[in-house]
Amino acid sequence: MITLTINGKEHQFNDDGDMPLLWALRDILKYAGTKYGCGKGLCGACTVHVDGQPVRSCVMPVSAVANQKITTIEGLSELGDHPVQQAWQDLNVPQCGYCQSGQIMSAVALLDREPNPNDKDIELAMSGNICRCGTYQRIKEAIHLAADLATEVKGR
Repeated sequence: MITLTINGKEHQFNDDGDMPLLWALRDILKYAGTKYGCGKGLCGACTVHVDGQPVRSCVMPVSAVANQKITTIEGLSELGDHPVQQAWQDLNVPQCGYCQSGQIMSAVALLDREPNPNDKDIELAMSGNICRCGTYQRIKEAIHLAADLATEVKGR
């Protein structure tokens, strides 16, 4: 039995420990916000955080994340008002929206380690997330806005 701590809640996992985390999240535990993209860890659509680090859940075996803190898009904020989510909404970033949960998770990880990133920091951090709609400029603008929003929240 493997214990998975997802968004602060413990789950007991009794299936194959080699199963990709993405399938455990989506199909077994019903956290459907994380998306399947390429299945090879190349597009970033399946990005979640494990102990605060962005990982590709489609290639991460469940057994590798036992007893670690897993955060999905559902765990960022109960109300969907995390500064990154707010910036995404304010700037209407999504087009088709499919890659956006992975984009947001990568952006949150960037802002956690670099609260005031420049364009180069953003391009480097987000280079592993692919958007077929090409919303890269809006994503970059949203990350700058999210950094400003987070600063405002901390200043209150």
